[in-house]
Amino acid sequence: MSVQRLIIMSNRGPYHIHVTKQGIKREKTVGGLVTSILPMVERWGGVWISWGEPEGRYPGSAKPLNFDLHYIGLTPEELQGYYLGLANNALWPLCHYFLGRVHYDNSQWQMYQQVNRKFAKVALEEAQAGDLIWVHDYHLACVPQYLREAQTSNRIVFFWHIPFPAAELFRTLPWRRPFLESLLACDLIGFHVPEFAENFIETAIEVLDAQFKGSSLEYGGRTTQIIARPIGIDYVGVAKQAQSSITEKRVRGLRKTLNGQKIILGVERMDYTKGIVERLQAMEYLLEHHPELRRSITLVQLVTPSRADVEAYRQRKREIDEMVGRINGRFSDGIWVPIRYQYRSFSPAELVAYYRAADIALVTPLRDGLNLVAKEYVASRTQTDGVLILSEFAGVARQLLEALMVNPYSSEDMAGIIVQALQMPKDEQRKRMQAMQDRIKREDINWWAEEFLNQKVCLEDRKDL
Repeated sequence: MSVQRLIIMSNRGPYHIHVTKQGIKREKTVGGLVTSILPMVERWGGVWISWGEPEGRYPGSAKPLNFDLHYIGLTPEELQGYYLGLANNALWPLCHYFLGRVHYDNSQWQMYQQVNRKFAKVALEEAQAGDLIWVHDYHLACVPQYLREAQTSNRIVFFWHIPFPAAELFRTLPWRRPFLESLLACDLIGFHVPEFAENFIETAIEVLDAQFKGSSLEYGGRTTQIIARPIGIDYVGVAKQAQSSITEKRVRGLRKTLNGQKIILGVERMDYTKGIVERLQAMEYLLEHHPELRRSITLVQLVTPSRADVEAYRQRKREIDEMVGRINGRFSDGIWVPIRYQYRSFSPAELVAYYRAADIALVTPLRDGLNLVAKEYVASRTQTDGVLILSEFAGVARQLLEALMVNPYSSEDMAGIIVQALQMPKDEQRKRMQAMQDRIKREDINWWAEEFLNQKVCLEDRKDL
């Protein structure tokens, strides 16, 4: 496929814009979607459309950018209904199987559509003949339909970054038909793993009576290809950072601070789907039932602030704060502290140093679309050692098969797997780590982008559809 430029559309943009007396300054934003897509857009060029302030268009250049930014301003009412409302109170918990947290509100659905129309209008203004419009994630699911209504001839690709739930859950969405019809206005829809793609296919068949043929869904006179490929990381960039002298210095400092203790690392956004509370419960269980490990291990838990305006997230932070204090108060001996907890933003360079210093990485979400922390940890292991413990409910578990799999809902299971990881011989660590490194190095961000842009892949053949 010949692509002139990329028109990327996402809720969050790659930079915060600061207008100063010296000119415009850009500060990189934090998030898995931005981290993954940014190298791709830097390579291909084009326009990145997102919500942001100050509203406006910011031309790029070869240095520092070879793509333009177009930020869309939202009113407080739009932000409340579209983002804090439908996206965070309905779609996010629905797709992560937290049905008890789902709240459906028709006024929020109306605002969601209004904001999606704003995005579509800007995309139509920006798109030129031959440009590929690539829409990202659940915030903008109605954009494809609005683009088609305007009779755009551009190809439209959609990537769904979070889990797509089973049909019986998605059918609870009151606006399921227009939601699915808009997605099927795309030429191609991508998911991380076949399970999510299959859920989408089954939902489209049940709700819309769409027809599945080969690797595509047919509906309303249009054929939409469905593919499943996990997003990659900039493996070379992460590995290079891990080998830098600055990282080496930081790693020595971290290990010195912890006096030779085995470091167990957790890195998450503040979110109830990430399993932070369950991990702390497992740590408490471990220290209770394995007192011989006290003073020899430390859980370093890094949490990045997220969605502080959402009450569910504020409540989860309070719960985590209280649990850390209680566990440390119970087991600390005045010198050794079992949990080192930090709540702030971390630069990519800082995170790589923590990845390098950690003996074990705990990536144990209750449910996750993929999880790039796991891949970054593997890419950072310059000595091909260390142990990755993965939730069986993380999408990346389908790709990193050599990790130790765990049920994050079971404190006993988690504690047992941590003991297994602590006892794993170095040669077994290296064998597992090397296999994972080889795979994610091969299936990096460039591989992922080429797979979608060239459309050379398809969903695994379905025998039951």
